[in-house]
Amino acid sequence: MTRPLASPDALRPDCSQCFALCCTAFGFTRSADFAIDKPPASPCPNLAGDFSCTIHDRLRPRGFAGCTVFDCFGAGQAVSQGLFHGTSWRDNPDSAPDMFAAFRVLRQLHEMLWHLAQAEAVAYSPDAADEVRHLQAKVRKVADGNLGKILTADVGSLHLQVGEALRWVSEEVRAGYFAEGPQRNHLVPGADLAGANLRGSVLCGADLRGACLIAADLRGADLTAVDLLGADLRDARLDDADLSHSLFLTQAQIAAARGSASTRLPTGLVPPAHWVPLPPPPAPARPVPPSKRKRLDSLDC
Repeated sequence: MTRPLASPDALRPDCSQCFALCCTAFGFTRSADFAIDKPPASPCPNLAGDFSCTIHDRLRPRGFAGCTVFDCFGAGQAVSQGLFHGTSWRDNPDSAPDMFAAFRVLRQLHEMLWHLAQAEAVAYSPDAADEVRHLQAKVRKVADGNLGKILTADVGSLHLQVGEALRWVSEEVRAGYFAEGPQRNHLVPGADLAGANLRGSVLCGADLRGACLIAADLRGADLTAVDLLGADLRDARLDDADLSHSLFLTQAQIAAARGSASTRLPTGLVPPAHWVPLPPPPAPARPVPPSKRKRLDSLDC
């Protein structure tokens, strides 16, 4: 049995309890995000014997920015410690195919649970909230199941059901907001807004589900109640932007963007290490010693 998902911490990655499944199960192609080709079900050449990354502190300059934005939603430790009881694919090579396959499925299930938890927190109508809780229980039952149940899960059907529930909640929340400005007619699901100048825009209530926002300028923008499910935020500028009440945002999306300590994020998300910190406040002025002050009575009048 996997670890119960009652705690939000179960949906956060704990690499210390994982057998580097993100570095083995998935493959990647040489690109701007990955410096090399790697086939799936094979260890990354940068993987150490203790399952740590030998270039973890310099992934971006070494050409592995894609690694820094990946989020397994806690599936790695659930598979490693739960389903396979702490026995790694190195210790038992025969387990590798099932372990990697389970990881690919469980990551999707955990991501659904992450979004459903967000939906439950903002759902307006009792009917929508009930549907979200029903789906939470349904997905959790599969995610908490044994290896056979996870490997045979109908993930496609669950995706469709969860997607509809999230759309329902999104429409309820966004109904009270209206995006403004010249870009309003382009704020639609799947919109191509790559490189768009949206600086300072009030985008409240826009549906940008699946939108391409690569390198978009969102500095100072208000994204309250903006549906960002699946939106591509790679290299989007988020300095001074308010995403604190945006919908269905993930840590991976934030990590792919460019922001600073002035970017307002939803509860539970944190600024990535590569974001620009706020400059330190200026040091207070040092008082001038009395011995160096010019006495008033010595001034020539």
